[in-house]
Amino acid sequence: MAFNKKSLRWNVLIVLFIVIVVLYAVCGSHYVRSQAPHTVSGNQHKISPPIAEIIQKADTLFGDIRIDNYYWLRDRSNPAVIAYLEAENNYTEAMMKHTEEFQEQLYKEMLGRIKETDTSAVDKIDEYFYYSRTEEGKQYLMYCRKKGSLESSEEIVLDLNELARGHAYLYLGAYRVSPNHKFLAYSIDTAGSERFVIYIKNLEENVVLEEKLLNASGDVVWANDNKTFFYVLLDEAKRPYKLYRHSLGNNQGEDVFIYHEKDDAFWLDISKTKSKEYVLMNLGSHTSTEIHYVKADKPAEDFEVIQPRVAELEYYVEHREDKFYIMTNDNAKNFKIVEASVQNASIPYWQEFIPHRDNVKISGFDVFKNHLVVYGREMGLENIQIVNLLNNECHYVDFLEPVYTFWADKNPNFSTNILRFNYTSLTTPKSVFDYNMDIRTRKLKKQYQVLGGYDPLLYQSERIFAQARDGTEIPISLVCKRGLRKDGRSPLYLYGYGTYGWSNEPYFSSNRLSLLNRGFIYAIAHVRGGGEMGKYWHEQGRFLNKMNTFTDFIACAEHLIAEKYTSSDKLVISGESAGGTLMGAVTNMRPDLFKTVIAKFPFVDVLNTLLDISIPLTVVEYTELGDPHEKEYYYYIKSYSPYDNVVAKEYPNMLITAGLNDPRVGYWEPAKLTAKLRALKTDRNMCLLKTNMGAGHGGASGRYDYLKEIAFEYALILDLFGTKD
Repeated sequence: MAFNKKSLRWNVLIVLFIVIVVLYAVCGSHYVRSQAPHTVSGNQHKISPPIAEIIQKADTLFGDIRIDNYYWLRDRSNPAVIAYLEAENNYTEAMMKHTEEFQEQLYKEMLGRIKETDTSAVDKIDEYFYYSRTEEGKQYLMYCRKKGSLESSEEIVLDLNELARGHAYLYLGAYRVSPNHKFLAYSIDTAGSERFVIYIKNLEENVVLEEKLLNASGDVVWANDNKTFFYVLLDEAKRPYKLYRHSLGNNQGEDVFIYHEKDDAFWLDISKTKSKEYVLMNLGSHTSTEIHYVKADKPAEDFEVIQPRVAELEYYVEHREDKFYIMTNDNAKNFKIVEASVQNASIPYWQEFIPHRDNVKISGFDVFKNHLVVYGREMGLENIQIVNLLNNECHYVDFLEPVYTFWADKNPNFSTNILRFNYTSLTTPKSVFDYNMDIRTRKLKKQYQVLGGYDPLLYQSERIFAQARDGTEIPISLVCKRGLRKDGRSPLYLYGYGTYGWSNEPYFSSNRLSLLNRGFIYAIAHVRGGGEMGKYWHEQGRFLNKMNTFTDFIACAEHLIAEKYTSSDKLVISGESAGGTLMGAVTNMRPDLFKTVIAKFPFVDVLNTLLDISIPLTVVEYTELGDPHEKEYYYYIKSYSPYDNVVAKEYPNMLITAGLNDPRVGYWEPAKLTAKLRALKTDRNMCLLKTNMGAGHGGASGRYDYLKEIAFEYALILDLFGTKD
């Protein structure tokens, strides 16, 4: 391999020496100094406990004793922790130093496919045309509008590049223009912590008001009076839990408290019906919902509940005329659509409108003045059903490719017969279509260009099926250069997720061409735990069925090898967040099956995290994975929790990433996994930890910085395979 360079060995040895010295200097010396008090500013105190107390934590539950030797990595206030993460980053940099030119080559290659100065499709709302655009050399979007016509002068509503000055990270949460188009409420996170600050901009005067709202979730919804909006605060665990009403001109201390969600398994968000007549307060867990509403014309009135929460009952609401349209799983595992009058909208008054079907999952819906749009999924493929509410005629939108995905655009106008949706496939770049729901025609409004002469006919996609150990057929979507020879010699990148009922969609990526053009196959394993094949698919990978997610993925890998798409020494696997749980679990179970593992922000310390309710989102996870304070769930979760199952054996090459400010997966989870692997694994394969010290879940926020992260990952993979051309 390319890593066996003499000069690199010296670099690695030097960095390892630095790691040892730093850890001893910062941690080990604590043991000596802590045996006696010392003076700081005249006050006597002990600076730190002994190192043995720092690095270990012992837990006993159900008679099971667990000792966590790397518990100390959770304390980011400890200088030793930051020193450790920085030393790991230095080690990773040294191990990858010989690829720096190749990383730059890949970065320029991927950048060269992107139209850097570009404009989105336009949304016309009242007299205004809203759009976003990018400029060459700038990291972030600029949000703009024109009044009257597209030939009018441009007004820059919000320039994220200006807001990002002085910050290594920037994420836009809410971007909400008031109904009269005179004010903008927007929320910004500059750390990756997902704690937002809400600002208000006077668009007529082009000034940001002095008032700002702290510790917000990012949601903002305007009432129709153009001076009132609703927003949500976060608790200490970063759970959205309190709703407030704000009036322009007031400071945050004067805002009106509306609601406190006290159940730690539920979160709170807000929305507005497409009709613009109601503001909705949405309370939800992974398995139940409860929705309250208030008239948008009367924001000071009390919210009313539509249907009080019931265990395992989900429902979602839209409005038209004197009715609420409701998507629900009430006696409908794959969901159905019901309608009810606004005056009587609880379950006893629900009238079926679109019935439940065992073979079709309803995943979402939109309601317009004259049309109901239902987004569904049948045999793993998405569809759009359109119902004319004036005559009840129904039809489906045609899609011609065998593997594709779409998602509805904002569609802000209620009184329209045009449905805008985004479409893409493994070979088709993102395209924006306007579909006339009356005459059933579509118009391409925007297709994002791939520069450099991309020809989709040079690539092929297909969907195949692997058989799980219980006989279930698991879909695999894949794409490669046309004319693939199935001889087992092709390197293959296999991606997986499989949690929360979220579907892993086959989408186009121009960055991915850097792998495909070098002979790689890219594949997606649609394992159970996701929602690709309906609610049943989710349930078969949830709670005490979670092991199916992991064995399904292994079955997909084995099938791709058996059918000679690839071989185990040419197989790269990747997953992020909850998909990182998948990566850790299958690597523990079958380390011989994979050449390289990419685990991005991986949720791998599953048992310890679920036992600690102080960690953000922990209690919410109980409705997906179970509560380990119950004995059955404790031992089941422990059986697959990646961190708990690392043992002394050979492991494949591994790249593990983290974000220091990550509120969803604590940085310490990937850090602890790496440390334990280093201590126990018996091979000499690469094991790298790369922590973004200024970002949260998902890594870099700027589009150029993001490309550099992809270039780093691809350089690592291609270097391991000796494939650079």
